[in-house]
Amino acid sequence: MSTEISAEVPPVVRRSRNRGQLIGAAVVAAVCTLAAAWLLLISTPAALGEGHAFKTASRCASDSGASDGSASDDSPSGSGASDDCLRTVSARIDHTEHVQGRKTPSYRLYVVEADGTEGRATLGGDPSHRPVASPGADVRVTYWRGQIRYVDLATGRKYSHADPRDDYKVVATPGLAIGFYGAGFLWCWFWMALHSRVARRAHPWDIGLPFLAAVCLALVGALAPWATDDMGAALLLVGQATVVAVAVCVVTAVFLRRRSRGDDTIDMPPSVPTEEQHFPGRIVGEVPYAEHGTHLLAAAGLLATTMGHPGAAHRRAVPRTLTPLRVRHPYWSDPSPPGLRGRTCVLECEDGGVPVLIVTDRQRMPWVLGALTPRP
Repeated sequence: MSTEISAEVPPVVRRSRNRGQLIGAAVVAAVCTLAAAWLLLISTPAALGEGHAFKTASRCASDSGASDGSASDDSPSGSGASDDCLRTVSARIDHTEHVQGRKTPSYRLYVVEADGTEGRATLGGDPSHRPVASPGADVRVTYWRGQIRYVDLATGRKYSHADPRDDYKVVATPGLAIGFYGAGFLWCWFWMALHSRVARRAHPWDIGLPFLAAVCLALVGALAPWATDDMGAALLLVGQATVVAVAVCVVTAVFLRRRSRGDDTIDMPPSVPTEEQHFPGRIVGEVPYAEHGTHLLAAAGLLATTMGHPGAAHRRAVPRTLTPLRVRHPYWSDPSPPGLRGRTCVLECEDGGVPVLIVTDRQRMPWVLGALTPRP
């Protein structure tokens, strides 16, 4: 049977296949946008401001001993809690303690100042491999805003985990990654909500190509703060990657669109099933048997819709008045049956002048054509 007929019956579809996808993409895009805005516009500037204040802080007028009490990198101490100057004091290592639950080795260094004030700082590394961090060794610790920011050991200066200079990376990394990831869903929403009404034929790369580019940019955004020395350089790197991604998408889209030009009819010969075949598919149109189920059942001279069960009690046969016209590529307005894993195609039919669509994947569409083939 030839599936190409000159008569064109424009199908009337009552609802778009992408309504659920449209809502889902809008929700994910909105959540990602809000999260990225909070991280990049509020948290990152705050972290940058604190890091800049630390880097530009001057030495205190007097580096005298700390006041009574204990000072740590976890809680403020005494009068130094509100000081924006760097206060350096001499101290002696009391003991070290390994910190559990970190991917990289770290330890907590406990020190005692000359006046008996105790303090602690969390440092990276393993104290067992660093004899200079052994108990009794003399060190110099520097406080800023009540926390130990770095320790001067015999081998050199070592910054603690309270060092605020790179804190912006911790919030900028998820901010950039989430922002670009949300931009991919924003593109999906934009295409399905607006552009899909103009672009009749649905190409997988219309959404997949920009979304893949957004995922790649999300990875670049997650790595950029750590691969650069400041936020400006990170944004410059992300901007360059964005230009490259947009250029690649445009060139690829032009190439793919030129390849897909022409008639959207698919030449597909019918295949009469030797036994009943049950598979995902839908029938759409202003006919009584449309929208009955989510699966199709095809056999020699029989095409029926089911609710997912191949039993006879759950099927609804398609009348012999249904006439196939042509098999074509899917449009954005076509329904998408659940459970399909292959490439979808659409069979345009008519039943007494009423347009009808049968949607399933390419592997099963020959069975549908064979089921609709008139018996000898």
